Amino acid sequence: MNKIKGSPIQSLEREYRRLSSSLAGIGYISQGSVLDRSTLRSPRSGYQWTRKLAQKTVTVALSPEQFHHLRKAIENRRALTKTLGRMEKLSRQILFSALPDTNHRKPLPKKVLGTL
Repeated sequence: MNKIKGSPIQSLEREYRRLSSSLAGIGYISQGSVLDRSTLRSPRSGYQWTRKLAQKTVTVALSPEQFHHLRKAIENRRALTKTLGRMEKLSRQILFSALPDTNHRKPLPKKVLGTL
């Protein structure tokens, strides 16, 4: 029934578990982006956090401490999104490889399965 031998599926499952456990230590997360306005060509004071809310852009002034912590939270969210995307691909690879499939006239391409 398995299209892939046990070893490759086991390695995919190990990678999935590794990614899953990495999510536990991700820390705070936040949407948006931050801007250090003092580094612009015509220097301005302050820091900004910008995000989309109800299809409108919302901008909030930040203290230096808020800026540094929010920047890390935004980096964490981007890493989380990337990790979840990889976990989805691994899930599909495992599910389509390990479980019985219907009879197709030709094999499904990786693009259709979303495993690229």
